[in-house]
Amino acid sequence: MSADTRTRPPYVLARAEVRAVERVSPNFVRVTFGGSELDEFGTPGDVYDARIKLVFPPASGILPDIDRETDDWWGAYLAVPEDERGSMRTYSIRELRTPAAEHVEASGTEVVVDFVLHLAPGLTGPASLWASSAAVGDELWIVGPRRGREDRSGIEYAPGAAPSVVLVGDETAAPAIARILEDAPRDLRGIAFIEVPTADDALPIAAPDGVEVHWLARGDAAHGLRVIPTVLDYLGDTGHTEIAVQDAAGEDLVWETPIYSGSGEALGAGVADVDRYFWIAGESGVVTTLRRHLVKDLGIDRAQVAFMGYWRRGVAMRG
Repeated sequence: MSADTRTRPPYVLARAEVRAVERVSPNFVRVTFGGSELDEFGTPGDVYDARIKLVFPPASGILPDIDRETDDWWGAYLAVPEDERGSMRTYSIRELRTPAAEHVEASGTEVVVDFVLHLAPGLTGPASLWASSAAVGDELWIVGPRRGREDRSGIEYAPGAAPSVVLVGDETAAPAIARILEDAPRDLRGIAFIEVPTADDALPIAAPDGVEVHWLARGDAAHGLRVIPTVLDYLGDTGHTEIAVQDAAGEDLVWETPIYSGSGEALGAGVADVDRYFWIAGESGVVTTLRRHLVKDLGIDRAQVAFMGYWRRGVAMRG
């Protein structure tokens, strides 16, 4: 890593334009972003579940002007008048393409994001609304990791030397799971369970040969009631009779990793010398329910698991 990279901010604030929009399934829209300001964005092959921020235009449709001369991008965003700054949401990178990669023209880096379309009354937010009508030439602000950084900002996936993984999530975690598996060593072993609204929402993932990927169509079932019993059965917890998804209303999103505890739990030194690592993300009540079963009922060491609530039912998430 060059001295210039080390001294510059770990994040890039880039104004990016839409280059392609594809409805890849009934509930996913894939948007490709490009532009010269993305040329320092992200490190190919080391993306995993990196979180990025997207800033959507306000009702006026005019993307706010954010000061990029400061290292404090968050302060610069908040300095924009509230009625002009639009909405910010957190997403994962589905694919990072660079000019050196196949099928990418010399036009620079491209960032691909898969948007889940929550369009039912009461569930629609600014991101879904924007994605449902996105067109080539539209612009957003993207905040994400700077290329070449070794501090892995925004990445929670950290299996250490564990040779096997268990990845669990709903449709909001599907892009991160896909990126994790496509960036993982080809000798990785394990299994992934992804709950999605319909069977047609199962999308291709170039996973290592030793990792099984199971898409679970939810259909009319309540959120989490396909994935929770499937995961518990896989782990040998056959004693459960009726699954009740914990109501996380009024609580902070669960966020517990081997090196961070949102609830203030005492932590060890990080991922231990274990043979299996768990990464679980999605709706916070579902994640909390799985956390209780894995840690309390099955006795799985907290140092082996990352539990991350991306969103909460009935709440329009912000930031």
